[in-house]
Amino acid sequence: MEHYLVSARKYRPATFDSVVGQRALTTTLKNAIAKQRLAHSYLFCGSRGVGKTSCARIFAKTINCEHPTADGEACNVCDSCKAFIDGNSMNIIELDAASNNGVDDIKELIDQVQIPPSAGRYRVFIVDEVHMLSQAAFNAFLKTLEEPPAYVVFILATTEKHKILPTILSRCQIYDFNRITINDMIEHLAYVAQTEGFNADPAALRVIAQKADGAMRDALSIFDQVAASTRGNITYQDTIDNLNILDYTYYNRLLDAFLANKPIDTWLIYKEIRDKGFDSHFFLNGLASFMRDLMAAYNPNSLSLIDGDDQIKQTMAAAARRCTPDFIYRSLCLINDADLNYRVASNKQFLVELTLAKICQLLSPSPNIDGRGEGQLKPIERPSTTNTPPVPAPAPVQPTTPNTTPGKTQTVYTSPVTAAPAERPVSRPKIQSLGPSISIKRQQKPAAMQPVDNNPNNPASPSVGRANPYSIESLHKAWRAYAEQNPSLHIVVNTMRASLPVANVGDNFTVTVENDMQRDTMNQHLPAILTLVRNTLQNDSITFTININQGESAPYTWNEHDLLKHLLEKRPHLASFISTLKLKL
Repeated sequence: MEHYLVSARKYRPATFDSVVGQRALTTTLKNAIAKQRLAHSYLFCGSRGVGKTSCARIFAKTINCEHPTADGEACNVCDSCKAFIDGNSMNIIELDAASNNGVDDIKELIDQVQIPPSAGRYRVFIVDEVHMLSQAAFNAFLKTLEEPPAYVVFILATTEKHKILPTILSRCQIYDFNRITINDMIEHLAYVAQTEGFNADPAALRVIAQKADGAMRDALSIFDQVAASTRGNITYQDTIDNLNILDYTYYNRLLDAFLANKPIDTWLIYKEIRDKGFDSHFFLNGLASFMRDLMAAYNPNSLSLIDGDDQIKQTMAAAARRCTPDFIYRSLCLINDADLNYRVASNKQFLVELTLAKICQLLSPSPNIDGRGEGQLKPIERPSTTNTPPVPAPAPVQPTTPNTTPGKTQTVYTSPVTAAPAERPVSRPKIQSLGPSISIKRQQKPAAMQPVDNNPNNPASPSVGRANPYSIESLHKAWRAYAEQNPSLHIVVNTMRASLPVANVGDNFTVTVENDMQRDTMNQHLPAILTLVRNTLQNDSITFTININQGESAPYTWNEHDLLKHLLEKRPHLASFISTLKLKL
């Protein structure tokens, strides 16, 4: 009975021309051999399964070949080539640095370097996973690597070049191996299937190539697995079932539900995926890849970014035309947020379901909190804790004419209010705070806070709204309550915590922010803030003015260097303390 050999070993490259996906690199090596311009040390870098060790063995065999071909390949018939093929060549020594990474192992290798070849021209030392050598082993290897005997060639291979000492890198010619492309993998897998007499569906081979993630060895191992389960008849359906892969059918169904704004349908599809045994994090990553491909397919010029044949690209392009770039982009952001929060989420299923519902909501026609735009649900109003009659919701807010002063940019928002009982007080006592005393007087203006009609012939008079007295502390408490109720609005929350309202004139308060983005964000949410503050304090005369800080930036926006500079100005003796202890930021 013939001994079975896995495809990764059976179809391991034996010549430079049979190496998959490294044409430019193998051409360079062949030219160096043909012109006898060999370095004494090489470093082959790249991810797993891309041919580093295979190329090192082919290179070692070829430079010792007695009759190399004109294009730099080994003849495979001379005594040196036969010894290499049979695995008993004394001129090629392989060392696994992962298990031989100490100083004693390197010293033993250095002792072998002193022995010249008994046959052939070179002794080739292949050190695999060289980044696993210890610091002391690297240092012991330096001198020999820099000045080896003329008959010695070192070939170092690693998957993590960044872990190798710069002194080692400077002594080697460095070759970076590319990840194997999907098309190159499919071509090679088709050759293997034809050689083995298997019937392989090209779509199935593409799934195997995508699963291998750029590693030819992994692709051949997966190929053997699928071929064994299907008895040589490798179909697309059998492949995705055997490898437990989510194909784009599920994601296309999800896209239909997204565009139809049917969150419950997305949850049912997600449950179906979970019932098949797929991990939720794996599902999120697959959905992210699908939406990313949609973004790439939206523009014909970027179709080449999709790993697939022309049929797949055209299918994705047709799906992308049903969406808008804004929808795809916002979906990607939501999926990315879910991916970042996945590990810390206590209920991971709920996190995914909430993300799917949010994506559906992106195309919802419901207005957001200020009555404009799309894609946000209306906030749920909190019930009043007092016995006062319910207050109707304010009408859509419109900014009044900006009140501009030199050096400041500000916008004042007002809204209509309802009439209040006649017994409401029309004056307010002086407000006391923990800091300096602040006197706030009621400003005489129309209670409805609408533009005033100056026509004396108009008999109509504005109605009077709620006007309960309040303190600056209670106003700040109501101000902070909005931030506490909306923790996901990070910009708003941080701005409200750092910029408390300051009394201006009457019931108008000034809020000073640091930049245009904070101002625009606060203006967007200001109507909702006003509604909460007025309802909490039972006073409809309160308004806020958003100013941009035109002077020196506030201390909470300082970076480390600004803070250190400020401390040194206030406490000069800190300089000698920092200098004595040699402290650095």
